[in-house]
Amino acid sequence: MDCKNALAETSGDIEKAIDFLRKKGLSTAAKKASRDTKEGLIGSYIHVGGKVGVLVEINCESDFVARTADFQELLKNIAMQIAAADPRFVSREEVTPEVLEREKDIYRQQALATGKPAAVVEKILEGKMEKFYGEACLMEQAFIKDPNITVQDLVSAKIAKLGENIRVHRFTRYKIGE
Repeated sequence: MDCKNALAETSGDIEKAIDFLRKKGLSTAAKKASRDTKEGLIGSYIHVGGKVGVLVEINCESDFVARTADFQELLKNIAMQIAAADPRFVSREEVTPEVLEREKDIYRQQALATGKPAAVVEKILEGKMEKFYGEACLMEQAFIKDPNITVQDLVSAKIAKLGENIRVHRFTRYKIGE
């Protein structure tokens, strides 16, 4: 029914209908973001060769959803993402003030060394910090299986599909020698 309504809303334009459905799914995910997530699963992933391993906890609202194939696929994909991309934090809100200040200081010094004006240095600093978040924060990383979306987009799509709030709570990544 949603597809039919989307096509009617966009006068039969399939590309616009796809965009319409994606936006609808994201708004649905945003509405569910405040709901409690007290159920879920802990998943693991051991990379081929046994040199990298991941444990990740993903929460949802009910154990019924946690047992679905979609939720378990999400768990596996996020564990693989962590193994491959080595994030340091789940989201930018978890970045400690010490790490944030250290990174800003490094990037500011690099920008000042270029000899650019202060306003340009601040713009450079903003861009470098966004790149830092995109690399260090799991939810902002490009998804390894589809670099056109972020991990947050992947989770939001599952929220829209499953109808429950889903949250990556925490993870641990192990690597031989570290």
